[in-house]
Amino acid sequence: MAKAIYTPVLRHIQDLNHQVWVVQDQTLTAVPRKHSMVPATVSLIPCQYPETLETEKGIPMYLGLDKPDVCLFCTKTREQPMLQLEDKNIMTLYHHPEPVKPFLFYHSKSGRTSTFESVAFPGWFIAVCSEGGCPLFLTQDLGKAYTTDFELTPVN
Repeated sequence: MAKAIYTPVLRHIQDLNHQVWVVQDQTLTAVPRKHSMVPATVSLIPCQYPETLETEKGIPMYLGLDKPDVCLFCTKTREQPMLQLEDKNIMTLYHHPEPVKPFLFYHSKSGRTSTFESVAFPGWFIAVCSEGGCPLFLTQDLGKAYTTDFELTPVN
C-alpha cells in the first residue's frame, strides 16, 4: 500500500496567556498578542515513518516556519538540550528516507491544548516563559515555572 502524501498544516501558536510565537532577530520568541501583530506561521507535517518511534507519546511531527524557511530542531550544548532554528525546508525533512529525530516533536493533544516533546531528547518539551518576551526553549519542568501547553489556531 502506498504511503499518503501530506502537505504541511499551517497554524498560529499561542499559550493560554495569549502569547503568540513570533520571529525576532532569527529567534522564535513568545510575546503578548497585540491587535496589529502577525504571529509566525508554523508548518506542521507528520513523520512518514512513525512505526520506528514512540507514537504513544503523540504524533511525531516536524515543525517549520513559513517565512523564513526554517525548522525547529533540538541539539545538546553544555549538557542540556536546546531548541534552535535551522535553515531547512520542512518538505526536505518529510521526504527523508528515515526519521530525522533532532527535528521531530511528539505532538500530544489534550482538549484544546497541545504539547511538543523532543523526539531526540525524551522528556524535554517546548516551553515559553510565563511573562513573555523570551525565546522558546526546552524544559523538563512541565506545568511549573514555564508554559508548555499551546493552542494551535488555523491561519486565515
